[in-house]
Amino acid sequence: MRIGVIGAGQFGRKHVETIRKDPGCELAGVADPLYQGEKGFADYREMLDKAKPDGVIIATPNRTHVAIGLACIERRVAVLVEKPIADTVAESTRLVAAAEKAGVPLLVGHHRRHNPILEKARELVAGGALGRLTAVAALWLLRKHDEYYDAAWRREPGGGPLLINCIHDVDDLRFVCGDVAEVQAMTSNSIRGFSVEDTAAISLRFASGALGTITLSDAAAAPWAWEVTSGEYDYYPRHEENCYFLTGTDGSLAFPRMELWRYGEKKGWYAPLARETLALKSEDSQARQLRHFCRVIRGEEPPRSSGADATRTLAVVLAMHESARTGRSVAC
Repeated sequence: MRIGVIGAGQFGRKHVETIRKDPGCELAGVADPLYQGEKGFADYREMLDKAKPDGVIIATPNRTHVAIGLACIERRVAVLVEKPIADTVAESTRLVAAAEKAGVPLLVGHHRRHNPILEKARELVAGGALGRLTAVAALWLLRKHDEYYDAAWRREPGGGPLLINCIHDVDDLRFVCGDVAEVQAMTSNSIRGFSVEDTAAISLRFASGALGTITLSDAAAAPWAWEVTSGEYDYYPRHEENCYFLTGTDGSLAFPRMELWRYGEKKGWYAPLARETLALKSEDSQARQLRHFCRVIRGEEPPRSSGADATRTLAVVLAMHESARTGRSVAC
């Protein structure tokens, strides 16, 4: 499969590296005015028209996703667009509708859905290992380096950690625990003072009836976030901690360390809980996502993170922003 990449920032460069390592793929081209490597194009339309890739990965700033995605769909090129799929639900819906009308595959880069940890957690919840889900707690607490915010768009609405980072955690929870029906959120920018939030506290009601919380800050000296606990990224230090906690009527699960807690024959708070640590094989989730993208292009399987599904994840995060602004709970 000949795969092109549009956008050669941090995530774009990672995609280029992943494509080069995969024996089933060929790098068709990279579109970015600042890209200095081989097969580079200053304009993405030139890359689409001259390189004629089988599929394209869009890793540009959020506000450009829809326009570039529509250009790919117009040329009947399969699209994997990095999250968030768009800035608004209306724009996302527009892109999804165009892809469906043209019959062009549209995937969204919620790559953690391809991580064995998330796959196993989903299997345990769906299989009833925890009983009926009661409560969920997710933590995303770490400190971004100061230079991260040198890019002006990261200091402006849409560039804060809710839409850039927490959207991953929302998608993780949706993938494992099911749809979110309602949210209530508070945000603060008191640490950095930018127009975007640096801290948030969010309550969630899942469609199943379970309740949840997400506590978020990108200005916290803490080790509780997926990036630094999962081992998924070799450029972050790894801490042997958990950041997700699921509780049910028959058991609980803390991950990414995959600690499963359950009773023996006796149940109740006077009975001891036994802890089992589940061993999983580590795999590169971005590499697995790329192979999945190729299979989708060939028509061998449906998208694991479709445009429509990613739109629902986006809607939850935008509902958090609305709730923080209005002080009211918001249906998703």
